[in-house]
Amino acid sequence: MKKKLIRITTIPTSLNGLLTGQLRYMNNYYEVIGIASGGEVLNLVQREQGVRVIPVELTRSITPLKDMQSVYHLYKLFKKEKPFIVHSHTPKAGTAAMLAAKLAGVPHRLHTIAGLPLLEATGVKRTVLNLVEKITYACATKIYPNSFGLQDIILKAKFTTKNKLKVIGNGSSNGIDTTYFNPDLYSTEANQKLRETLGITADDIVYTFVGRLVADKGINELISAFKQLISLKKNVKLLLVGTFEEELDPLNQETLTFINTSNAVVEVGWQDDVRPYFAISDALTFPSYREGFPNVVMQAGAMKLYSIVTDINGCNEIIKEGVNGTIIPVKDTAALFAKMLQFYEQKSTLYSTDSCRSLIIANYERSYVWEQLRKEYISLEE
Repeated sequence: MKKKLIRITTIPTSLNGLLTGQLRYMNNYYEVIGIASGGEVLNLVQREQGVRVIPVELTRSITPLKDMQSVYHLYKLFKKEKPFIVHSHTPKAGTAAMLAAKLAGVPHRLHTIAGLPLLEATGVKRTVLNLVEKITYACATKIYPNSFGLQDIILKAKFTTKNKLKVIGNGSSNGIDTTYFNPDLYSTEANQKLRETLGITADDIVYTFVGRLVADKGINELISAFKQLISLKKNVKLLLVGTFEEELDPLNQETLTFINTSNAVVEVGWQDDVRPYFAISDALTFPSYREGFPNVVMQAGAMKLYSIVTDINGCNEIIKEGVNGTIIPVKDTAALFAKMLQFYEQKSTLYSTDSCRSLIIANYERSYVWEQLRKEYISLEE
């Protein structure tokens, strides 16, 4: 009889996106149950990943009363299901799941850290978030930072002890399927047609950002740098693939106005499949303030794109300076502009597209990450 493994995230999109294919793979060895806030996406997880799902309402913001209700519901669920492992992802799900699992006596309580939103918080909010983080780690039996840089940050902040921490494989929560993220799947004709549809000419150099269009992803700095670039170079486009979050982390008004009015900015919103947009791009610009282990940078590399990223954990592990991209300081508009200009002027000699892809295949292939995590689960059984 298979042991029971519960995987939990705050929203179902994370189960289906962040952990694409992983639940189905683990279901070969365990009885996997997926938990997240309810809705059609959670039903999609059940259909696509072939696992049982249970909705539990979880909020992304700080809502003490609702949070306590979530802990209680999870506690009752864990007592009923009696899982061998509860493995959580995302901050809110991690706190609720680890606390409930400890109260319910679950023997193995695992939490993956894929970024620390609290790093950008200050004052009372930072104090509260630090306390919540420590509670999560105290209730867990094992913490998995998804990058070595993140592990260092956790130790420096004294959130937990080193013996509770482990990075799986070379980092990343789920690795990347390089047979799926492969530019050879897209013909020159298909790329040309999409470019034409978006108003991008054959001569345009396309810088692309994929992710949430929010302040802590560095979008304000990206727009400022791009403004400087188009004052010097006319055949450039900035392709933005993602959604705004005006309530949680809004952009400044000057940035929004430029995005909405500039012909040089192409904004396509959320896309379930980002590969066609990578296929028509020349470089990834990813000036984020904080990350765990960014899928976008791995995806861009697999699609043979040069990446301009900030010197933060995850990004500075995936990118090898001068080989598959370049690393700049956080919140440094001048450095971002300089590297975007350098790419424009030296694109043909700056890097090898094959190196971008081969680095990802060697270190972050999805099947390798899955197998390393399964070995970790097996070690718990032993």
